[in-house]
Amino acid sequence: MISIGIKLKNQLSAKSFKLKFISQNKQLFGNEIYLKNISHFKNQKKVKIHDSWYYELEEEFQKKYWIDLSTKIKNSYKNKTIFPKPSLLFNAFNSTHLNDVKVVIIGQDPYHGLGQANGLSFSVNEGITIPPSLLNIFKELNSDLNIPISKTGNLQLWAEQGVLLLNSILTVEKDNANSHKDIGWEIFTKKVIEVISTKLNNIVFILWGKQANCINDIIDSSKHHIISSVHPSPLSAHRGFFGSKPFSKTNEFLKSKGISPIDWNLN
Repeated sequence: MISIGIKLKNQLSAKSFKLKFISQNKQLFGNEIYLKNISHFKNQKKVKIHDSWYYELEEEFQKKYWIDLSTKIKNSYKNKTIFPKPSLLFNAFNSTHLNDVKVVIIGQDPYHGLGQANGLSFSVNEGITIPPSLLNIFKELNSDLNIPISKTGNLQLWAEQGVLLLNSILTVEKDNANSHKDIGWEIFTKKVIEVISTKLNNIVFILWGKQANCINDIIDSSKHHIISSVHPSPLSAHRGFFGSKPFSKTNEFLKSKGISPIDWNLN
């Protein structure tokens, strides 16, 4: 097993190894990555992600792309301002366990403004102004199910009901949208979709925009339901997102399979 992080012999002695960096990486990958002998690694989780996901994705965490990605991300947290904060990096997986997934909503990458990102696609922290795309999502929800437009942009309540709010890319540099594109996250999140498609049945995949629709070919449409449209951003929402009724369509499908529907009301 290859250690993720700095070389073991330097873990306690490297002068440049800042306390803040240690703390961030403990949040990101767990205490066992640091300060413990490599011989103890065998039966310990290497990534702080819920067990239901970890044991399906464990092989990914041994692959070269993941080790390279981990190194890049940890260096980025050390040298730049990166969102979301490390403890929320896997919030989507820790909030929606694999066997609880009913719906998957794919986003691009986290919001890049200060205080916005919370590890769930399209979601922002409490007290943050609702971004334009999310506001359009709420407008469509209002039109579709007559649910009042939410005063909060935090979608945690959806996640806890089985809506996996998954970004294709899980980190971003402050004020630099899509800055972590093509460094390895897409490989990982496509694997996540493959696991869901293979292991589960009757999942609703909501694909908004060109990038989200790129995963269409790895979803088994014979056992899952796909709802797709243009992205809810102000640039495209009037070209097919408004009026697409994804929320009622989702609940109709779930109920048809004997699955309890999602309560989309955040108020």
